[in-house]
Amino acid sequence: MNSAFPPTRVLSDEAPDWRRDAACVDLPQQYVFTRSPAEAAPVLRACNQCPIRRECEAIVDPSRTWFDGVSGGRLWRNGREVKPRKKAGRP
Repeated sequence: MNSAFPPTRVLSDEAPDWRRDAACVDLPQQYVFTRSPAEAAPVLRACNQCPIRRECEAIVDPSRTWFDGVSGGRLWRNGREVKPRKKAGRP
């Protein structure tokens, strides 16, 4: 056996998957991986009550992966956070 390569880990259907606990797990993937703030709104609302919000951002690591979509309660485009626009009439 070649010890230069670690053994391959095969995940079964019973293996724990951090995404199963995500508040967005049942939302359409097109909204999770959107670049549009309007389409991301339902996912961002789910993030506010998500038990794995921090873990999600740490695992996805959006700023290093050029991620597009919602992770950790924020919308990302090309690995940069998309700041929410201020509503008219607000400073």
